[in-house]
Amino acid sequence: MSIPLLSIIIPAYNEEARLPDTLEQVTSFLNAQTYPAEVLVVENGSQDRTLEIARDFSQRFPYLKALHVEGRGKGLAVRHGMLQATGAYRFICDADLSMPITEVNCFIPPILPEFDIAIASREAPGAVRYNEPLYRHLTGRLFNLVVRLLALPDLHDTQCGFKCFRGAVADEIFPLQTITGWSFDVEVLFIACQRGYRVVEVPIPWYFSAESKVRIFRDLARVALDLIAIRRNAWSGKYKT
Repeated sequence: MSIPLLSIIIPAYNEEARLPDTLEQVTSFLNAQTYPAEVLVVENGSQDRTLEIARDFSQRFPYLKALHVEGRGKGLAVRHGMLQATGAYRFICDADLSMPITEVNCFIPPILPEFDIAIASREAPGAVRYNEPLYRHLTGRLFNLVVRLLALPDLHDTQCGFKCFRGAVADEIFPLQTITGWSFDVEVLFIACQRGYRVVEVPIPWYFSAESKVRIFRDLARVALDLIAIRRNAWSGKYKT
């Protein structure tokens, strides 16, 4: 079996309502492409039929795998999926598809030929936000200001849930990841920048979902603690292993 060009990793926690439509869109998109691909749905901690739905789809599409991980946290699910994936490019995809799946090709060659990590950005020139409440935009900007001050000064949107890693970069970075919760991507991007990898921001169309699981004020305090942990890990040399 040939190595897939693209692996799509979908962390899924209590996603029985959204997952069927998302997987229909993802598989329909991949079936129309000329390159080989795989999909890894990684479920952890759900109390609903998320894993059952993913397994049903894996019966229909041989390139789709349903994985279960013990423990909670989006970062834990993503790390497991990234290290189980075999694609030359590995793409994190939120289950809500707030970015249309058709945009995935903008993150891989030939459209984007030279990069180590490509992150979807709602702030890069050309990006468009749809239906986003003003309060959500302002609190998101506050969040990014904190991230830029404490960890990633050159990146303007680290929290959009769509990111693509070259396979070799993912294999190096994700074993060093320590944060298993919501701000895991700040940590992996910090590690990448510390190691000199090239991170580019890709402008996308982004659609606000009222069903988003992000709670800015609750999560901001948690992320502040995570940022302190990232700095502590860097000072102690943990990311140089």
